[in-house]
Amino acid sequence: MPNNHKPQENHLFLALPVEARERVFPHLELVQLPLGHVLYESGTTLQHVYFPTDAIISLLYVMEDGASAEIAVVGNEGMVGVALFMGGETTPNRAVVQSRGYAYRLKGQLLKKEFSLSGALQHMLLRYTQALLTQMAQTAVCNRHHSVDQQLCRWLLMSLDRLPSNKLIMTQDLIANMLGVRREGVTQAAGKLQLQGLITYRRGHITVLDRPGLERACCECYAVVKREFDRLLPDFTAR
Repeated sequence: MPNNHKPQENHLFLALPVEARERVFPHLELVQLPLGHVLYESGTTLQHVYFPTDAIISLLYVMEDGASAEIAVVGNEGMVGVALFMGGETTPNRAVVQSRGYAYRLKGQLLKKEFSLSGALQHMLLRYTQALLTQMAQTAVCNRHHSVDQQLCRWLLMSLDRLPSNKLIMTQDLIANMLGVRREGVTQAAGKLQLQGLITYRRGHITVLDRPGLERACCECYAVVKREFDRLLPDFTAR
């Protein structure tokens, strides 16, 4: 495991006061998350929560016929496993690593113990959950009413917000699976963005060349989610 990772690379941990960090940090386990790794499947009982540092996790809803679509994306701004402290213990979605990296893992029982203290961690996780619900709702609206081009722009921007660079490693098949659309639609959308000089795409490697242009080409959904995260979790932006 690398020695240069710190829990504070996750924004939730960064915003915690010192006394809460002292209770939680000794119980954290740094884990490597390879691309495509499944953190949990639909309906399974959650044993741990994950706080990504540089990995990105996709929350997917999977249909009975195997078809799936992304309902939310989680990176260093949040955590995976909100059902644990909300009292559900299980969740109907699947959590899959979209971009490889690292995360800090915490046992569910330890998180619930800290949450029950009704302190800073509880307040922060409830605000984060509201922001996450906004993302889920806006994603559903976007998938229903906006073009594949706009959905791809939104997806790229949200991924960029959770990565340290402007480069993503992602095949068109995986993007199509995340968006719940046909691969041909993603191929056409990526081709348009490349012709406009907004991105380059080659063999699963995407580089964003013009972020402001990508934001102009996007629908309003990205900005709605971004504003809500900034409103509910302002300490992140300040720090």
